[in-house]
Amino acid sequence: MTHPRLTPLAASLPATVPFVGPEAQERARGQVFTARLGANESAFGPSPRAIAAMQQAATEVWMYGDPESHDLRTALAAHHGTDIDNIMVGEGIDGLLGLLVRLYISAGDGAVTSDGAYPTFNYHVTGFGGVLHKVPYAGNHEDPAALIAKAHETGAKLVYIANPDNPMGSWHQGHVIADMAANLPADCLLLLDEAYIDLAPHGTAPDIAADTPNVIRLRTFSKGHGMAGARVGYAIGAADVIAGFQKVRNHFGMCRMSQAGALAALQDSAWIDHVRTAIATSRAAIGRIAAAHGLTALPSATNFVTIDCGQDGAFARAVLTALVADGIFVRMPFVTPQDRCIRVSCGTPDQIAAFGQSLPQALDRAKGG
Repeated sequence: MTHPRLTPLAASLPATVPFVGPEAQERARGQVFTARLGANESAFGPSPRAIAAMQQAATEVWMYGDPESHDLRTALAAHHGTDIDNIMVGEGIDGLLGLLVRLYISAGDGAVTSDGAYPTFNYHVTGFGGVLHKVPYAGNHEDPAALIAKAHETGAKLVYIANPDNPMGSWHQGHVIADMAANLPADCLLLLDEAYIDLAPHGTAPDIAADTPNVIRLRTFSKGHGMAGARVGYAIGAADVIAGFQKVRNHFGMCRMSQAGALAALQDSAWIDHVRTAIATSRAAIGRIAAAHGLTALPSATNFVTIDCGQDGAFARAVLTALVADGIFVRMPFVTPQDRCIRVSCGTPDQIAAFGQSLPQALDRAKGG
């Protein structure tokens, strides 16, 4: 008996799970986590207005969502002072990255990223037969100059950078990103992942017009707006770049509840101000816990804190393993030298207290081998 055959490209790819979800780890452990601090979700939840809007929309869940996401795109255009033709809504930044790679990368085409940066972009490039070119971080920051140089060297069609950065939490001032866009090869598109921009200091967002032809900005309702499970991301870009999504996107990818919740969240500026304050408090608490045990909390413009454990990746991995065994879900960077760190999402006071109680025991276990 024969079996359906994968394409040669698909057959050549390893089966990978870029992120092992906390649910899978809970099944393996046989119990739930005490503190879920690994996926950079918002422990502070979405706006009450967003919850109410989603509850109301649940009565209409038997209907498909508006395939044009017209109301949400209109509101986003007004929010950003641009036109609806400059906005595309999709299933989170991950989904939009997949569509962009599908549009621009075919077998052998080059794409540039930082070694150790958000891995989903890499996953898509490899999945469409592209060639990844990586540059190292400069300390704890992605290196715009190195990314630009690598794009010129390789003739890459896409360059990816996250500002603020995941997994390090670092950030560049907006003018650095604007200069980066201005110095890329003429036929290269900058994919600017701004998932954490709502939580970053003033001046982090670059002054780049929506109709700039070589930049597409990617944002989400998953972080500051607390709607990770609703999977609402959006792109801001030149109208002809945005129009390209119509060639490949899943037109019924957005459900009515997600659309309604995002629209209500966008209109509740007081709630995101509240979340910013709660995150700042949590970042400070994580920093104090790290310092109390001789560790260094890196500056963060995100809803997580990356903690330098002061040794190598094996030690940090042992710390993480001990935390997970004790019911504290955290993650860590994948690539040396960033893998000397663990990454702890901001959380409620009770969650952070649980992390603080578990950390010294985890460090003792790691030091004991």
